[in-house]
Amino acid sequence: MRDALTSGWRWLAGALILALVVREVGSDSVLDGLRALDVRILLLGAGLTVVTTVASAWRWTLVARELDVAITLPRAVAACYRAQLLNTVLPGGVLGDVHRGVVHGRSTGATGRALRAVAWERFAGQVVQAVLAVVVLAMLPSPVRPALPWLVAGVALAVTVAVVLVRRTLDRDAWWSRAARVVRDDVRLALLVRRSWPGVVVASVVATAGYVTTLVLAARAVGVDASVATLLPLALVVLVAAGLPLNLAGWGPREGMAAWAFGTAGLGASAGMATAVAYGAVVLVASLPGLVVLAISVPDPEPAPAPAAGEPAHA
Repeated sequence: MRDALTSGWRWLAGALILALVVREVGSDSVLDGLRALDVRILLLGAGLTVVTTVASAWRWTLVARELDVAITLPRAVAACYRAQLLNTVLPGGVLGDVHRGVVHGRSTGATGRALRAVAWERFAGQVVQAVLAVVVLAMLPSPVRPALPWLVAGVALAVTVAVVLVRRTLDRDAWWSRAARVVRDDVRLALLVRRSWPGVVVASVVATAGYVTTLVLAARAVGVDASVATLLPLALVVLVAAGLPLNLAGWGPREGMAAWAFGTAGLGASAGMATAVAYGAVVLVASLPGLVVLAISVPDPEPAPAPAAGEPAHA
């Protein structure tokens, strides 16, 4: 019940953010973002999505292998396409990833570890994306640059507090202590081992580059002619906001941050909104191969019950 309420508040927050942005910017920007798309843009977006999907799937295979729930790359790519489609049409923006974790967990008999593999894979991607955003924001001018030292200090403080709390609770026999030990072991085994973390970083950088390129492509489609150096920090800020778990099928914070960032940069809030809408539409269309995966996905057959003593086994 508590999980349902939490998810409901997250979806409501995303819908509220989106409604407020549309109210302030105007619905014309939404239509502008959709009208700007053509076959060429959609095909380019689909090609970029192939790159980002394969990179994310490879990252998943690396993390899953270290947690003893290995998955092959072809299966991971198919599952990621299915998850992306579900993420773009279901509230929350993460239900597709939960689904792929559950499906993989059932096939391996270790649902808990499979779900944690998906969670850590996504977490690693978000961390690398955030680090790239900090580096780019420090190097290139943007509306967020003046606040960057405060943001970095706040994140560093939050991480320090979390580490101290985890260390102090490791030896206790409460549920949060057991959870802290699981987190510690997962990070050590899945993310920090030498044969895993370089690939995780490379895959995350490739995926982030694909997302940024897609967003820049969407900006060009709606008529934003600013230089790539101007758009790059804005795109990374928008992508970081898009990763917040307060959205309605991916919509909400992404559009709000795009409208603010583009407006503050002098490109126009409506242009930012149109860019975010175009980006969301491109991602949705590029995720349509997930329909094929959903159509051919067949649940694993239930194991046949063992025959009772004295009964012949069926041929």
